[in-house]
Amino acid sequence: MRTIMITGASTGFGEAIARTMSRENGRLILTARREDKLMKVVDEITRTTSCKVLPLVFDVRDPQACERAINSIPEEFATIDVLVNNAGLAVELDPIHKASLEDWNRMIDTNIKGLLYVTRLVAPRMVERKSGHIINLGSTASHEVYMGGSVYCATKHAVLALTKGMRTDFLPYGIKVTMIAPGAAETEFSIVRFHGDKEKADKVYQGYDPLVAQDIADIVEFVLSRPPHVCLNEIIVTPTAQFNGVINRSL
Repeated sequence: MRTIMITGASTGFGEAIARTMSRENGRLILTARREDKLMKVVDEITRTTSCKVLPLVFDVRDPQACERAINSIPEEFATIDVLVNNAGLAVELDPIHKASLEDWNRMIDTNIKGLLYVTRLVAPRMVERKSGHIINLGSTASHEVYMGGSVYCATKHAVLALTKGMRTDFLPYGIKVTMIAPGAAETEFSIVRFHGDKEKADKVYQGYDPLVAQDIADIVEFVLSRPPHVCLNEIIVTPTAQFNGVINRSL
């Protein structure tokens, strides 16, 4: 029975991954900032499956909150077999000379520092056991840069570099590290990016079929189904209509 910890599990990719992995009736540690949304996910999973679920409400940007939450995990859930670093976001599409420092800090603190804070707290016990799997949610923006997305793309480039660094550091301990890099996906991503402007967010996905959260959850399930001697280091996935940041809106 595996214990899987998923950050940012209240919506989007994290929620879909949680629902998908709950089918194996193991143990889930689900984290998010928004308690109301997180508890809806937790309640539904516990009502419809035999999976044991531990909710943790904290912001990955706060290192002290991360430490308090992870140190509070009871012994039943303490052996974390899989960590899914999913919490992340983009904010606005402003060029560097006009962008908000607050938006930059929010992306850097969540996408880079938050991933590091949580990994630093969870990984030592994986190292002790010489066993574990860390999955980082990157992006096609881990490889490409687009107009107005320079800082977001920089944070996702960092996730790719950190994934490679973790893979190197944890190699002596048999710990797998994988990065999944989705392209355009219709979740809350664009609503968050545009500060709740749904009309503006909806235009991002017009004219083609984007990825959905379940597509990424299915990939996570596949990654975790591989035998012990197989590590999928990186998976890049886009809608059929997208390649290298270019989207064909006629499909």
